[in-house]
Amino acid sequence: MPRFEWLRKVLVLGSGPIKIGEAAEFDYSGSQCLKALREEGIETVLINPNVATIQTDPRLAGKVYLLPVTPKYVERVIERERPDGILLGFGGQTALNCGVQLAKMGVYEKYDVKVLGTPIRAIEDTEDRELFRRAMIKAGIPVPRSRSATSAEEAVEIAEEIGYPVILRVAYTLGGKGSGVAHNESELREIVNRALAQSMITQVLVEEYIGHWKEVEYEVMRDYENNCITVCNMENLDPMGVHTGDSIVIAPSQTLTNREYHILRSASIKVIQSLGIVGECNIQWALHPRSEEHRAIEVNARMSRSSALASKATGYPLAYIATKLAIGYLLPELINKVTGITTACFEPALDYVVVKIPRWDLRKFRNVDPHLGPQMKSVGEVMAIGRNFEEALQKAVRMLDIGKIGLVANEGDDEPEPVEKVKDVLRRPTEERRFKVVKAIKMGISIKER
Repeated sequence: MPRFEWLRKVLVLGSGPIKIGEAAEFDYSGSQCLKALREEGIETVLINPNVATIQTDPRLAGKVYLLPVTPKYVERVIERERPDGILLGFGGQTALNCGVQLAKMGVYEKYDVKVLGTPIRAIEDTEDRELFRRAMIKAGIPVPRSRSATSAEEAVEIAEEIGYPVILRVAYTLGGKGSGVAHNESELREIVNRALAQSMITQVLVEEYIGHWKEVEYEVMRDYENNCITVCNMENLDPMGVHTGDSIVIAPSQTLTNREYHILRSASIKVIQSLGIVGECNIQWALHPRSEEHRAIEVNARMSRSSALASKATGYPLAYIATKLAIGYLLPELINKVTGITTACFEPALDYVVVKIPRWDLRKFRNVDPHLGPQMKSVGEVMAIGRNFEEALQKAVRMLDIGKIGLVANEGDDEPEPVEKVKDVLRRPTEERRFKVVKAIKMGISIKER
């Protein structure tokens, strides 16, 4: 039986309709969550309008409501089903935003529903950009110079104080929607008006741009008794400035020194403990390429696309274990399903390399800007496993099914291109950048120029 003996029925919020940043990306985590609850004999109620998912199969979920994941409809289901608890971290940003809105409306108190796992306060501390900045400073964790703004004029004032270029990050958004990099006031005004419209609380963070730094991610678990482990660390091939959903990602990291790895690992555990997160979270770090200087960029207090990658790469069922922790179990009490012997407190050790490459289909969208940035544009991804980085990378390229046998051009494909055109793609990345890097090497363009 679960640690919380009073728990009989749990409401799980799904990820919502099919669109970029939602839907299938979180079907895996929601399905694992439902499986973990059913094992405990807990009745499950799922709200998710997306019929094209595994989790909406009635054989997996107890009751399924094919309704929008919005406060209006969720409150009506709560009124009808009267669940004992609710899980917000398994339906992506859509579920998380809805859960926060329900708390502000007083729905949980009205119907005596317990938020399981990460508390609402911790969710707000991670999603509200200003609260996150303050929380990190309080915990002694370095963050980029930044301030939050709620108007264009305020954003311009902050940008002038920090100095251009700046990156604008939107609070309570999915897939980096509305975010962008501004090199001058004109660009900033254009981005900030769009960004503020996308935010649930009309807030944007104006932050110093560290686009040449490495981007590293850690997946961290914590239980109610403050036991913590890091399950996996991942390194983005693309630097800061490109959304992680549009980046080639490698697990485990390939260019970090042992000291850098442990500095970020210790900092990741410190972050999750200071925020009070229970279950799983993803932490994104910026690391200076030539020093140990680092900055906390973002924390996702929920299962994310990176969490799904980490789970599949390590064999550690993150969503399954996170669900067990949310209903009261502790990490030492849970058995690792892969080994069948060790507890969930043991950190996985990889003797192989996993590479994720996003899949784009920009031709479907009219007038789309092909350049990659802080706003996600990919519509899927592939994952390849190999004994080394080169093997996994070549496998992943072939899996994209775009007619490429690998990074090196197919016979007859290697048509000459102007050097400046190749350099431009390297400076302002598109989905073709990984192939242009090979061309640049063949052309004799130096590493410094690239």
